[in-house]
Amino acid sequence: MVDFQKIRLRAAKRKGGEAELSSLLGPAPDNAAVAEIADDRILSVMAERVFAAGFVWRVIEQKWPGFEEAFLHFEPKRLLFQPDDFWHDLTADQRIVRNPQKIKSVRDNAAFVERVSKEHGGFGKFLAEWPDDDQVGLMAYLGKHGSRLGGNTGQYFLRWLGWDAFVISGDMAAALRDAGLDIAESPSSKKDLDKIQKQVNQWATETGLPRRHISRILAMSIGDNHSPEALREYMGDD
Repeated sequence: MVDFQKIRLRAAKRKGGEAELSSLLGPAPDNAAVAEIADDRILSVMAERVFAAGFVWRVIEQKWPGFEEAFLHFEPKRLLFQPDDFWHDLTADQRIVRNPQKIKSVRDNAAFVERVSKEHGGFGKFLAEWPDDDQVGLMAYLGKHGSRLGGNTGQYFLRWLGWDAFVISGDMAAALRDAGLDIAESPSSKKDLDKIQKQVNQWATETGLPRRHISRILAMSIGDNHSPEALREYMGDD
């Protein structure tokens, strides 16, 4: 495998220098702090990432105050008390994106969040206690027990919460392959995901960097060289 410092130097050169690259990495994540996030905010972020999947993110962000109102501020217990008519009416509610399958996922995920919260004293606490070197295991858990939380949606959900998550974008996967990791162009098998986890863990140990930063450096080291301004607009404050 290529030494990670070489990958970082290439990313820095593409972005205009080390200072510019560092400014694009975002704040350092704090898994322990995730324990303090209330269940309603967990479900809100979960729903936002589900609705944003395959859609224009900025549109979802702009409409999100309406989502908060329509979904009763994402309080799991309150949502679970709502009758079928409440959920049916949401499919015609102009405050939100009226996708029946994604609306149903909010109901299913409210039950998921409530169940895990009862078992662990809060969904955020459950996430904070999950080993940070086993994101792949956590992704599998979210995909199996949650609704529409597989693939990149689960990864973005973790990142948006502030959990130290890598996101296996096309560019990240390309950078890993370029560095010598034997994975598919679009890695999704358990074998490939385990290889990615192992390599990211190794680089995290060697560099002391959060896995989130390693992920972003990899993605910025290859592929289309988007300007720092375009990347900031795209990434927002995530």
